[in-house]
Amino acid sequence: MDTTTLDTVVIGAGAAGLRTARLLAERGVDVEIIDGHDRVGDAWRERYRSLRLFTPRRWAEIPGMRMGIRFFDYPTGMQFADYLEQCAAAIGARLRLSTRVERLSLTEDGRFRLALSTAGDVVASHVVIAAGAHERPVLPAFAAALDPAIRALHSLDYRGPEDFAPGPVLVVGAANSGTDIALEAAASGHATTLAGRHPGQVPISIDTPVGNLVSSIFIRRLRGLTLDTERGRRFAVANRGHGVNLVRNHLADLATAGVRQVGRVAGLDGDGRPVLEDGERMDAATVVWCTGSLPDLHWVGIPAAFDGNGDIAHERGLATDVPGLAFVGLPFQYSVASPTLMGMERDAVYVVSHLFEPSRPARSRSAAPVAA
Repeated sequence: MDTTTLDTVVIGAGAAGLRTARLLAERGVDVEIIDGHDRVGDAWRERYRSLRLFTPRRWAEIPGMRMGIRFFDYPTGMQFADYLEQCAAAIGARLRLSTRVERLSLTEDGRFRLALSTAGDVVASHVVIAAGAHERPVLPAFAAALDPAIRALHSLDYRGPEDFAPGPVLVVGAANSGTDIALEAAASGHATTLAGRHPGQVPISIDTPVGNLVSSIFIRRLRGLTLDTERGRRFAVANRGHGVNLVRNHLADLATAGVRQVGRVAGLDGDGRPVLEDGERMDAATVVWCTGSLPDLHWVGIPAAFDGNGDIAHERGLATDVPGLAFVGLPFQYSVASPTLMGMERDAVYVVSHLFEPSRPARSRSAAPVAA
């Protein structure tokens, strides 16, 4: 089996991976990006087609690389996918696409061995994992017992209205993706119910110049909620697993569209039908679980990268007990904005600035753990 030896590998050619690779390239580091998709940006092309980001252009852009939309516009998922592909070409880092890392382990001399889905392995001195914060769907424990006659899918698998079966739609989870999908279901003629805790909302329309500027104030607030502050640590614990404010959609939009809003789904009845906390039985032909997602790191075969609870042990993205290993784009890696386009640049700068240090204190501020 052929083995390629590299200095630094970035796993993931999304926004976090490209930001990291750009910073490494500026330092003269020989870096290669490995990604399982056929094209850069495919992770965004695989999202629901109506997706429009609520990150303003100036916060979504990779520094020095202009996005081809107007200043106050918000890109669609497809536009952002194409933008990332253009950025990858501009950065000039080597890309190995259509290739999954099936196992990451340590060699006897402390380097990293990447077993690839294609022929051959890679051995590297440094590895940055930027494989995405939304790879593994989170489902309630009772989801598997849902009546098989009901069409069920997670928001990660939803593409458009053709995914709904004829009849009523129940969307479980009332954060940004849930409200997007509920509005689309109602617009396509389905009686739609949205179940879940209301996470609060930005009190102004962001799709105006004034709203765009106000959203920047909101973004700075999120970036200020860091693990260096008591307020940030409390926020991380209190909001783990919850959506953070509706940004574009509002309760009034849902009401105008005819979306019925109810409380949490507490479980299933004996026939496998969803039941609310107040005991109401929900009849639905389709259930869309908008119940969150996590990174998928089952392929990281380095026990020292995790703590006793199976969570990533890191200090602002730097693995505390595995020199040369780092992460970018983790949920609450440093701030509530860390897994978002508006927060990952700061984290990438920190990681690249410290990645090549020979040793670091073995301590972790990971107040909001990320499971493998």
